[in-house]
Amino acid sequence: MATVTVEAAATDSTDGATLAVRDEADGKRVLVLSGRFVAETIPTVWREALAALRAQPAQPVVVDASGVTYCDGAGIALLVDLLRQQRPAAVEVAKLDPAFQALLAQYDPHALEHDLDPEAVRPPVVEEIGRTAYGFFRDLRQQVEFLGQSVSALWGAMLHPSTVRWRDVAVISERVGADALPIVALISFLMGSILAFQSAVPMRQFGAEIFVADLIGLAMLRELAALMTAILLAGRTGAAFAAEIGTMRVNQEIDALTTMGLDPVRFLVTTRVLAALLMTPLLTLFANVVGLLGGAVTMLSFSIPFVTFVNEVEAIVSFDDFLAGWVKSFAFALLIAGIGCLRGLQTAAGASAVGDSATRAVVSGIVLIVIVDGIFAVVYFLLDI
Repeated sequence: MATVTVEAAATDSTDGATLAVRDEADGKRVLVLSGRFVAETIPTVWREALAALRAQPAQPVVVDASGVTYCDGAGIALLVDLLRQQRPAAVEVAKLDPAFQALLAQYDPHALEHDLDPEAVRPPVVEEIGRTAYGFFRDLRQQVEFLGQSVSALWGAMLHPSTVRWRDVAVISERVGADALPIVALISFLMGSILAFQSAVPMRQFGAEIFVADLIGLAMLRELAALMTAILLAGRTGAAFAAEIGTMRVNQEIDALTTMGLDPVRFLVTTRVLAALLMTPLLTLFANVVGLLGGAVTMLSFSIPFVTFVNEVEAIVSFDDFLAGWVKSFAFALLIAGIGCLRGLQTAAGASAVGDSATRAVVSGIVLIVIVDGIFAVVYFLLDI
């Protein structure tokens, strides 16, 4: 094979990467590469090599890489780019060092002609609605099944108290109850104060400030104390339960428990549900007292003495009103702990899975708390409580 002419030569001045172009007698065009092909040395050579390919698109091209002394990722990218050029005649790389050839073999130049990460085709609206509805009912079924497992585990704990890890219950109760006192106190006090102030301002026009005590007493004891406490615990405790159990799921600790013959529901969920059942009603009582105290302090600025406020609350609020709000706290406790543990057990693999489980626990918990609170309101109305 004799050399006919040398059409072009390009050299990058940085570190001696060179390109020589020659046409052979058999009609092939040869691109002779030599030197160190790294990111700093190949810009000029890259441009000239592409120009040589485009100058004669119907002419077969052989890239002679026998003179390449070193080639990093940038050099491999140059070779891949030459191989992927869409032209009638083929391009091939010859005489490349075996070590560099192994790097080049990892890439399929023709695969780069297509989008390797195409945007997913969006399904029709009807299909999306169907998938969403199916996911909702599937999740609802899982919640009902998990509720049954939790009730069964709690019943087993009542029949066999010695099987319960009471030390874990005490530790979790401290986190659920004692550690939550400051935020519950703050929110309850502000709720009572704001409710008193916003009610007293318009009622002052009619000289009816004293009836603000009735409003605060009924609102806090029947509704707001239990509801706000539950929402706070859903964001604080429910997310914590989901994150703890979700991390155990990601680290395969749940699988280890199952392998050892331990039921994750009885081993992990029961202690958390018991702690929530013990602490949520107590936090609700605390919220009742602090909320009424906040309203009483605010009413002092409207010339309503503390004793008068207390007497008015005692006169209007009955024990049934207190029970109507306090009973809700037990149902809210089951929802908070159950949903948090369920989302933790449903945690998938991945870096963001634990965060997703905690988010789902908070959202699901708050939504179910509001729904159950509405059901209680309807039941109380029908029972005239």
